[in-house]
Amino acid sequence: MKRPWQIALVFAVALAVLLAAMGWISSEVLRLERDQAEAKRLALQEENVRLALWRMESALALLIAQESARPPADYTAFRPVDAAYAEQFQAWPASKPLPQVPSPILVQTSPYVRLHFQIDAEGRLTSPQVPSLSDAAKDYVLPKQVSAKTRAAAKSRLERLGTIVSRDALETALADGTEPMPSMAGVATADPQQEIRDGPRDLQQARPQPQAPPQEAQGRAQPPPQQQVAQAWRNVKEWEARRQQMDDLSRDINLQIIGNLDASGATGVTVMRPLWIGGELLLVRWARIEGADYLQGAWLDWPAIRSWLLDGVLDLVPLADLAPVTGNPDEDRTRRLAAIPVRLIPGKVPVREADGLSPVALSLVVAWVCVLGGAAAAGMLLTGAVRLSERRGDFVSAVTHELRTPLTTFRMYSEMLAEGMVPDEDRRRQYLTTLRAEAERLTHMVENVLAYARLERGRGTGEAERLTLAELMGRVRDRLERRTRGAGADLVIDVGDEAGAAIVWARVSAVEQILYNLVDNACKYAASASDRRIHLTAALADGEAVLTVRDYGPGISRAEARRLFRPFSKSASEAAVSAPGVGLGLALAHRLARDMGGDLRLERPDADGAAFALHLLRA
Repeated sequence: MKRPWQIALVFAVALAVLLAAMGWISSEVLRLERDQAEAKRLALQEENVRLALWRMESALALLIAQESARPPADYTAFRPVDAAYAEQFQAWPASKPLPQVPSPILVQTSPYVRLHFQIDAEGRLTSPQVPSLSDAAKDYVLPKQVSAKTRAAAKSRLERLGTIVSRDALETALADGTEPMPSMAGVATADPQQEIRDGPRDLQQARPQPQAPPQEAQGRAQPPPQQQVAQAWRNVKEWEARRQQMDDLSRDINLQIIGNLDASGATGVTVMRPLWIGGELLLVRWARIEGADYLQGAWLDWPAIRSWLLDGVLDLVPLADLAPVTGNPDEDRTRRLAAIPVRLIPGKVPVREADGLSPVALSLVVAWVCVLGGAAAAGMLLTGAVRLSERRGDFVSAVTHELRTPLTTFRMYSEMLAEGMVPDEDRRRQYLTTLRAEAERLTHMVENVLAYARLERGRGTGEAERLTLAELMGRVRDRLERRTRGAGADLVIDVGDEAGAAIVWARVSAVEQILYNLVDNACKYAASASDRRIHLTAALADGEAVLTVRDYGPGISRAEARRLFRPFSKSASEAAVSAPGVGLGLALAHRLARDMGGDLRLERPDADGAAFALHLLRA
C-alpha cells in the first residue's frame, strides 16, 4: 500500500481539478445567464422605446398639424371681412372702412406655444398676439378676453424673440440640413397639389436613402456587436417610418391649405419646419402673400412640451429624457423624433427582478452542494479506509509480536520437557503452569479476535437472558478470580442485596468476556501498583444496572482516552513498551455492550487508577 501522504496528494489534486472545472462551468453558466438577462432587458427597452417614440410622435402630430393648418392670414392681428361675409355689410357706409376681423390666434391659446410671429421681406418681426391699436376700427373689434396684461406679456415675449431670431438666421437654418425647404418657386407651380403629393424634387434628391445592414446582422445567431448593428438598423427604419407619417400628414394639410387659400392674397405656403435657434424650438414656414415672401412660425415652449411628452411615456421609460438635436440631424437617427429635432435618451428601463435565486443559480447551488458533499464524503471514506488499513497493519504487527513470545516459550519449554532436561519435579510443574498461562493468554486473544469478527459480520454472541445480578456475578466469578490469582492480584466483588436482586437483560457470555477483558487489563496495567486490589462493584441507576471495574494503577491519560475504544489501536512498538495485547480488548468490550443495548464508559475515579462502568438494561 502506498504511503498516506501520497494518497492524500492524489486526492487533493483530483479535488482541485474537479473544483476548478466546476468553478469554470459555474462562471460560464452565470455569464450566459447574465447575457441572456441583459439581452431580454435590452429587447424590452427597445420595445418600450419604440412605443414611446410612436406615442410622442402621435402627440406632436396634433400640435404640428394645428399649427401647420393655420392660413397665412392668421399671422396678421386684424384683417377685413372675407368676401363670403360681404353681403352682410351691403348697407355699410362707403365712406367707412369695413370692420376688421381679429386673428383666431388672439383668442386660441395653446399651453405649448409661447408666441406666433411673422417676419416680412424687410426683416420686421411682428406677432398677431401683439396688435397695433392705433386704428379705432381695430380697437372696436378687439376681443374682450385679450386683456392688457395678456398683450403686455405677449409684447415682452416678442421683444425677447427679437434678440434670438432674424430673417437671415431663419433663412440660413431653413436652407441647411439634409431636408431643405423647397423654394417659393417650387410651391407656386401649375399643379401645386401634385408638387405637395409627390414632394419637391430637391427634397426627394436630398432625402438620405437607407443602406442595407451588414450580412452578418441578418443571421439568427449574432454576436453582441452585430446584434447592436442590426438593432441600430431597425431603429433607423422605425425613424424613417415615423418621418414618412409626418411627411404624409404635412402634405395632406398643405393640400387643404392650397385648396382653400383665402382672399388675402396668399398664393402658396410650405410645410412647417421645426428648428432650434438660440436654444429655442421654433416652427417656421414660408408664405407668399401678394407676391411677397414671409416667414411665419410659432415659438414653442420647449420645457412644457418636454414635460408633456415625458409624462405621456412615464409607464414605458420612467427614467427617460429628451435632448435637442442641433447638429447634423442624420448623424444618429436611432432615437430621433421625426416631428421635431429631439433625441430620446431612454435611460435604463427597470426590470423587476425575480424573488430568490433563478433556476440556473439554484441548480448551480445544488450542484455545488452535491459536489462538495460528495468530495467531503469521499475524503472521509478515504481517510477512514487509510486509517483502518493502518490500524489493521498495526494489528497484524501486534498479533505477530504477541504470538512470537508464547510460541517461543511453548517451543523451548516443550523441547526441554520432551528431552528430559528438567528432572526436578517442582521446576517441571512450574514450566507446565507457565505453558498453561500462555495457552490461556493465546486463547483469550483468539477469542477476542473471533468475537470481534462475528460482530463485524453482524452476528451476535448468543441470546439475552433474564436473570438477577447475583446470578450473573456467580456465573462469571470463577473465571475472573482465576485470572486475578494468576496475576497475583486480589478481586474484590461488592454486590449488595438490593443490587443483587435487580433483574437485568444480558448475554452471560458477552458480559463474561467484557468483565474478563476489563479485569485482564487491570491485572496487566496495574501490575506495578502498590495496591493490587481490583474492585468489581454493582449499583442501580435509572432503568440500568452498573458494574464498575476499578484498579489502582497509573490510570489513563486524556490523550489515550480519545482512542481507547478504537479497534487495532495498538501497534507492535507500543505493545513492546507496554503491557502485552493487540489493542482489541476494550474495543470488543465496547461493541459487546452496545450490542446488548447497554454501554461501556470510562469513569474518572477520585484517586489514582482507572475505572470502567458497564451499563446493563434492567428488565
